Amino acid sequence: MKNAINWFSIPVADYDRAKAFYESVFAFTMMDVEMGLQKMAFFPVEGEGVGGALNLSSNFSPLDNDEVTVYLNAEDLEGSLARIEAAGGTVLLGKTEISPEFGYFGLMLDSEGNKIGLHSNHG
Repeated sequence: MKNAINWFSIPVADYDRAKAFYESVFAFTMMDVEMGLQKMAFFPVEGEGVGGALNLSSNFSPLDNDEVTVYLNAEDLEGSLARIEAAGGTVLLGKTEISPEFGYFGLMLDSEGNKIGLHSNHG
């Protein structure tokens, strides 16, 4: 097994708002794809990296519990955390060291109310 995660899907209620939020926080551009009744915005991936998407579908809704279901790679963790509130989200936990071997993480509520983790191996 190469990765513990091979795909993730983040449910959204407002597609345009959620896409603008993630593009602003991580300073990248997402690709729009429509698959049947689903509208998805794909996170950029290099090589054989783990992929995922924002997903607008009648089959999915933003989570309403306290469980973190995904940790997204944030190479610039401090920069990403600094952009969250201006993009319409909430920082729940600032940059926190896990250990020297495992790096740092932070927690946020995205524009849709999903509790999402951010992770970086770097200081």
